[in-house]
Amino acid sequence: MKIIGSFVSPYVRKVLACMNLKNLAYQIDPITPFYGNDEFERLSPLRRIPVLIDDDFTVSDSSVICAYLDEAYPGHRLFPSDPRDRARARWLEEFADTRLGDVFIWGFFYQKIVHPLVWGEPGDAARIARCEKEEIHAALDYLELELPADGFLFGEIGAADIAIASFFRNGAYAGFEPDRERWPRTAGFVERTLAHHAIASLLKYEDVQRSAEIKSRRQALLDAGAPLTAETMGLREPKRGMMRL
Repeated sequence: MKIIGSFVSPYVRKVLACMNLKNLAYQIDPITPFYGNDEFERLSPLRRIPVLIDDDFTVSDSSVICAYLDEAYPGHRLFPSDPRDRARARWLEEFADTRLGDVFIWGFFYQKIVHPLVWGEPGDAARIARCEKEEIHAALDYLELELPADGFLFGEIGAADIAIASFFRNGAYAGFEPDRERWPRTAGFVERTLAHHAIASLLKYEDVQRSAEIKSRRQALLDAGAPLTAETMGLREPKRGMMRL
């Protein structure tokens, strides 16, 4: 199997960790979201990552991919068997992919890390402040009521656990760590989930890839005399409701 995507994307990270849980062999074809040639657009019409290629079968969207892997392959279950638990797991995965994606990626990580690296100037300070002081706090207040004090959401670690914790790694790259006094459940949950071998084993690849793609693309465009725009860099923020990378 092949995964098209960037190790630093929380959505790609979720899929790779789930594949690790199932002991599935895969290769990575690295690409930045919303970028790529016509062939990539054929595989992913919204130019989003990750994309899974499994023999002659291709599918995009991290949630769809994880559901497919759980149904198509035996081994570690990614979603609970009980219908109510499974519905709750899917909701928490959706909350992570949409709300945490909005505040941690576009409002925080992009503004603090990606934007300065690409454009050579600070990101939107007002948006960063709003995320730090209001939006991230509100999301964590909700999670604090939903996450377990010990262990994982439904016994063994699964897709919902990984989906939630994945965004906190990008948050940490931008300097955010959950306050253990205000959000003890969330902080503990994120720490033990990110420490699980299925997701911790990906960190060394993230360290290699982090910022390298953007720097190399920026220099290539400059060398070619091309203007640096959101479109040429592949960094156009998606519309609301299309936040997954």
